[in-house]
Amino acid sequence: MIYDISLPISQQLPVWPGDPPVQVTQVQHLDRGDPMTLTRLQMGAHTGTHVDAPAHFVAGGRTVEALDLEILVGPALVIGVPDAGALSAKVLDRLDIPAGTRRILFRTTNSDLWARGETQFCRDFVGITSDGAQWVVDHGVQLVGIDYLSVSPYDDPIPPHQILLGAGVIALEGLNLAAVAPGTYNLVCLPLCIRGAEGAPARAILTD
Repeated sequence: MIYDISLPISQQLPVWPGDPPVQVTQVQHLDRGDPMTLTRLQMGAHTGTHVDAPAHFVAGGRTVEALDLEILVGPALVIGVPDAGALSAKVLDRLDIPAGTRRILFRTTNSDLWARGETQFCRDFVGITSDGAQWVVDHGVQLVGIDYLSVSPYDDPIPPHQILLGAGVIALEGLNLAAVAPGTYNLVCLPLCIRGAEGAPARAILTD
């Protein structure tokens, strides 16, 4: 079975405060008598389901077109964390994550926002704290995914990113895991190949 864990891009999709809003304009359309339908899309690189490359917070860091596709494709552990307001090291310790896990996707109460079609940005989403990010690095995780628009909490956005991206961990943000049960799946996540960009939207799926 294939689970599409990507957020559909539309003008109703919330974005991080200060990021460019999504604008979808059909500059030509068959219904208007044009010879074709042609859409112009304007948005930030961190819209919806997207990947952060190290260059997002690390000077001289790798940009999105240079990310290792071997990390973006492969077995991934979806972990349900329904009772945590933040993903701290203490919380991660009690999850009994198997040693050697390379890709982790956290299904939190954030996914409930997508399930009910929330269109307003939510500031109290569940994110990974600085010590949680260090836990991820120390345990050799190479890709970490979260079911909201940032791996870091709203009130502390920079340090967790610096820890993860500084260690080369790929951050996969804006997942919708509402219909996915905890377990091991095969992840396929392919960000747009934008030369020199610090991040890019991605289509992400899981297969079992």
